[in-house]
Amino acid sequence: MIRVKGLTKRFGENTVLNNIDLDIQTGERIVIIGPSGTGKSTLLRCLNFLDRPDAGMISLEGLEVDAAQATRKDILAIRRRTAFVFQNYALFANKTALENITEALVTVQRTPKAEAVAKAEDVLQEIGLGDKGASFPAALSGGQQQRVGIGRAMALNAELMLFDEPTSALDPEWVGEVLDLMRRVAEQKQTMLIVTHEMQFAREIADRILFIDGGRIVEQGTPQQIFDAPKDDRLKSFLRRVTANA
Repeated sequence: MIRVKGLTKRFGENTVLNNIDLDIQTGERIVIIGPSGTGKSTLLRCLNFLDRPDAGMISLEGLEVDAAQATRKDILAIRRRTAFVFQNYALFANKTALENITEALVTVQRTPKAEAVAKAEDVLQEIGLGDKGASFPAALSGGQQQRVGIGRAMALNAELMLFDEPTSALDPEWVGEVLDLMRRVAEQKQTMLIVTHEMQFAREIADRILFIDGGRIVEQGTPQQIFDAPKDDRLKSFLRRVTANA
């Protein structure tokens, strides 16, 4: 469904992504794990062109883009087929929950306003916030805000949903409700690429897990292969650390 070849991103002298190759199949749920600062979030941001890659190709069901040379038209085409869930919610503070969901439908996908509103109302019901459409983000809990963020992505009917540590900014009491919503999204055979530090969730939901370190995919496999029979010493060390801190 999506193919990434040679994706590279530098910030100054620091190479954050180093020649990443990745194929993602339709309906596949891929979880990315690894130490902080090793390129996990940057990979997602480059796929959605929130950060522009320095090199590489991105192919998405017939659309092939030279990432370093992508035009505004190319970037818009990619964004119309992908959806991003941010770790800090990224809701518009001056817009209601309903308006936060309709915004991308109207501005990115050019959905007529009435149709966008009807779709947003359906999504709010689906994420358990049907009575919060008129509420502003400041009146919502962290968990509710993140559910709106996921709802916004769901409304786009994107071919690929990108989740950038969606529970990292949440108080522990709200983590469960967000993970439960992500499980429901996964059950709909949605193609998902997820960066997370929730190892048990990764084991439960992933078809495949990527371990990234130093801007490279060091090891990948099923949850059983990664968690129960890791091969690379860096992965073994990482798993020992996260297990000790759990």
